[in-house]
Amino acid sequence: MNLSNLHPAKGSRKSRKRVGRGPGSGMGKTSGRGSKGQKSISGYSSKRGFEGGQMPLHRRLPKRGFTNIFKKEYSEVNLDRLEKITKKVVELKDLKEAGIIKKESERVKILGRGKISSSMTIHAHKFSRSALEKIEKAGGKVIVIGSK
Repeated sequence: MNLSNLHPAKGSRKSRKRVGRGPGSGMGKTSGRGSKGQKSISGYSSKRGFEGGQMPLHRRLPKRGFTNIFKKEYSEVNLDRLEKITKKVVELKDLKEAGIIKKESERVKILGRGKISSSMTIHAHKFSRSALEKIEKAGGKVIVIGSK
């Protein structure tokens, strides 16, 4: 056996359909596209969601609501997750290292679920009222980032 003897398996390779080669081929004249109509012409391509001239679904459905482009998203962190950090001063980089937030550039809001036993200084963009009370009750301090 050598390279000149190798052939693909019988029936695994099929020659492409050659259209427009006369009436004897069975694919002559209209080349399998039928007669007339938009799809029979060369260069035809339909738009996404095109429904043959019927009003497309994305135009039939009503538009609802409003998206505020100035909305500020906050990553929410509860006190019970902060309890796992042993440092006295907790900053965004500490939250990132502990795996509580994904990026240091995120805005963080501290929420009041859980208890906090040790006194710690916490840096964040926002605090809920209950979280504020629990932190100060434990002897901790709150520093709001982005305000003076």
